[in-house]
Amino acid sequence: MAMFRKLASGKTQVVIRKKNYPNIIKTFITKTLAKKWARQVETQMENRIFEDLSGAEGTTLKDLLIKYRDEIVPSLKSRTTLTYKINFTLKFKVCYYNLLELNTSHINDFKKQITPGRKPKTINAYINTLKHVWELARTQWGIALPPQNPFNLVPMLKVDNVRDITLRDEEFERLVAEADKILIRDKHQKIIGKANWLPDMIMFAACTAARYSEIVRLKRDHVDFNRRTAIFIKTKNGEDRTIPLSNEAIRILKKQPFGDKFFYIESRDKFKHYFHMARKNAGLPGFRFHDIRSHSIRKMLLSGMQTIEVARISGHKTLAVLHKRYSRLQPEDLIDKIDNVIFVTKR
Repeated sequence: MAMFRKLASGKTQVVIRKKNYPNIIKTFITKTLAKKWARQVETQMENRIFEDLSGAEGTTLKDLLIKYRDEIVPSLKSRTTLTYKINFTLKFKVCYYNLLELNTSHINDFKKQITPGRKPKTINAYINTLKHVWELARTQWGIALPPQNPFNLVPMLKVDNVRDITLRDEEFERLVAEADKILIRDKHQKIIGKANWLPDMIMFAACTAARYSEIVRLKRDHVDFNRRTAIFIKTKNGEDRTIPLSNEAIRILKKQPFGDKFFYIESRDKFKHYFHMARKNAGLPGFRFHDIRSHSIRKMLLSGMQTIEVARISGHKTLAVLHKRYSRLQPEDLIDKIDNVIFVTKR
């Protein structure tokens, strides 16, 4: 049953009490609007289709993001990146709408605001994070939300992140040589040492097709020099991966200073700083450390290794991805093989 009360502000407050439902309270500018809303709610209750969205009305997207950041993100593998993205997103107006007000126009405005300087894949990642948080609120946090997730209505941008950078042998040798010259300086620009680990990391990446994160997390307990194997723990796909080690890879590991890990890197930013110096001096300004992984896979394939063998080392579960994004075979790589193709013809 609905009851109406005139407030001192001149507005009308309506209270609906019905068995098996929580008390519903809402304020309107006029009594006419209050009665119309009350009739709709009572009809929905009679038909047992009423859903109390007051929780959504009193909750903003900001509230959801903060809850997600503080309670769930710390346990995730990508917590550093996600925390940064959430804190960045909280600066925008889209976070301050309550969940009933939020619509696609607000989300599209947010997309436009973060677009400058960012690639489509990055922008899609921001939208997907917000979409995920909305679904968590609906399915796990007990917040009654409209049935349509507004983020599902926002089209994703087309992503074309395939890189086609192929490193020639002489370029790779030049990169290693320049990395071997990098000096470490303190804040006063005084030389305090040499970055001996930089050329070793580049060479080890080329020997193993390993990712940066896999290399810096590799511990001595994960390497068996007798069996010539190394185990990369909790790789990108969430699984451990055991790989064989070449003689060169073993040589690099054995020369590292003793400690729990083989490569002690102060921070990823520090590593990027020194790596970028080496690639610039080598005349390779657009080259990334991750491109060494492609260089390694290409060399493995050219050595005669089978695709499935290479995938076992690189950790690719899908051979199509390995071929499309990492093999990067060039026409000149196939000249010797094409000469060996035999054609039988009648003359």
